[in-house]
Amino acid sequence: MLGAPVRTVCRRRWRGVACAAVAVLAITASRAAAQRVFPGTTRDTSATTRLIVLGSGTPVPDPERSGPAYAVTYGTRVFLFDAGAGVMRRVAAAGLPIDGMTAVFLTHLHSDHTLGLPDVIHTTWVMGRATAMPVIGPVGTSAMVGHLQAAWVEDVLIRTEGTERGRRGGHRVDVRETTGGVVYDSAGIRIRAIPVPHGAWPLNFAYRIDTPDRSIVLGGDTAPSTALEEASRGVDVLVHEVYASTRVAPENRPGGELWPQYLREFHTSDEELGALAARARPKQLVLSHVLRMGGTIDEVVAGVRRGGFGGAVVVATDLARY
Repeated sequence: MLGAPVRTVCRRRWRGVACAAVAVLAITASRAAAQRVFPGTTRDTSATTRLIVLGSGTPVPDPERSGPAYAVTYGTRVFLFDAGAGVMRRVAAAGLPIDGMTAVFLTHLHSDHTLGLPDVIHTTWVMGRATAMPVIGPVGTSAMVGHLQAAWVEDVLIRTEGTERGRRGGHRVDVRETTGGVVYDSAGIRIRAIPVPHGAWPLNFAYRIDTPDRSIVLGGDTAPSTALEEASRGVDVLVHEVYASTRVAPENRPGGELWPQYLREFHTSDEELGALAARARPKQLVLSHVLRMGGTIDEVVAGVRRGGFGGAVVVATDLARY
């Protein structure tokens, strides 16, 4: 069942945009019925937890790294965390269902983490989704989804009323806003939203996912966090953002003098992450959303080592599996 901190929000801006019933509902394993994959790819439905990096990038439009997005799969269930630019192309490439996920979770509403959300909503519908997709996120998620749905109202009308004969209501979204706590708990899988600091954002989450065989923490975007550190103690995988501490300097642009302050308030340096990981001792540390600022990956890893973490460290690449 869903944890008590989650509430559903219903908005009816136009016919078919209803988000959810007012009551708090459980997300059940039956949501995983969608199984259509891109031709030529292979669907893994084994009872083994997989973490798939769908996007490891930053706001920089790096052609080799899509925007932040991660999938955690177990059997037929697929949980998507964040929806950066290019997410559905990566979903297709990974052999994941292109007609819907079990649920979508947002860490926060920064554009680089949500630019792919309309893609997730509408592409899964066009590919066959017929039921409302659960989207869980901080307060403000409902307003964002309502605006996105309104932006594509003509598309929906043409696809359903025209010769395409699209599935009526298949584009619906069940928005559930939370302030933290257990947001999914069903059939051996438990997902908890952990409030973590990210500058001026009033609400921002990391997520801990516990399955029958693994434990994973997805840090999202965050400054150093005691709550995240505690949630990460001894986990199988910790995915964490990071910036190169040796490259911090004011930038030659309007407002660039505030860049060092921004990094300190919104993000985690390599040395800070190394110290956090040394205390939490995850079995594997995955660096993603890496702000290199002209440096190299080796510099960032060296900074993590200076911070004190001597365990396994890898740098995420799109479509990597852990």
